[in-house]
Amino acid sequence: MKKELRIKRNKDFQTVFQKGRSFANRQFVVYALPKEEQEYFRIGLSVSKKIGNAVTRNRIKRYIRQSILELKDQMALGNDYVIIARKPVADMDFSTVKSSLTHVLKVGKVLNKNVKNQ
Repeated sequence: MKKELRIKRNKDFQTVFQKGRSFANRQFVVYALPKEEQEYFRIGLSVSKKIGNAVTRNRIKRYIRQSILELKDQMALGNDYVIIARKPVADMDFSTVKSSLTHVLKVGKVLNKNVKNQ
């Protein structure tokens, strides 16, 4: 995922937390904030130290980034998203992470209806 498509600054994270809407399932919490002046979407990731060591946290972040990369054509543009991983994600493989992330994005109505689980 390109660096300009990531949320890195604490101020941007706090804006999404305070003004965005949230939706969740057991594995993920996603905050979405619409931005009309933005023609692309940005992603911020948060994986707590409670989930595991650095190797585990980095693996989870790679899985999430790859899932978003595969789902980017179906995602709503012009939004900032912050994805927070919860504890059960530590024991999941890539396909399970992708299906769970797809589910939570459908719950939040940020994915188009014609998405197929692959």
